[in-house]
Amino acid sequence: MKRARIILITMLGLALMLTACGGSPTKLNVSMTDFKYEPMESTILAGEEITFSIKNVGAVLHEYVIMNLGQTAGDKFGDEDEGNIFWEVEVEAGQSKTVTFTAPTEAGTYEIVCGTPGHMEAGMKGILIVVDK
Repeated sequence: MKRARIILITMLGLALMLTACGGSPTKLNVSMTDFKYEPMESTILAGEEITFSIKNVGAVLHEYVIMNLGQTAGDKFGDEDEGNIFWEVEVEAGQSKTVTFTAPTEAGTYEIVCGTPGHMEAGMKGILIVVDK
């Protein structure tokens, strides 16, 4: 009887793990204010399709810019950074967007910045941690 319970619990645990790993895309929710991301740090799975819901509760346009792995915007985001962007989305003040993108396939820590002039310098930065499946 005890062995049957152990087997049943193990099977239920495996079923839950398999259900969690497949099917629906990973979700990421971010809120932007003047001049901060909430959360400032997020973790996603490498190569997964990400459903990204972003809300701008600030008074001006904000961007969520994911830099390429190993790249940073430095002290000031500018035109020279455009070639180092993995993915980006911009949202007008008071608006929300839900979009999808495929996460980077390489695990690591990716810098997040707001590309609107002066925003990154005002502290609107964060990190996106990509982990292997």
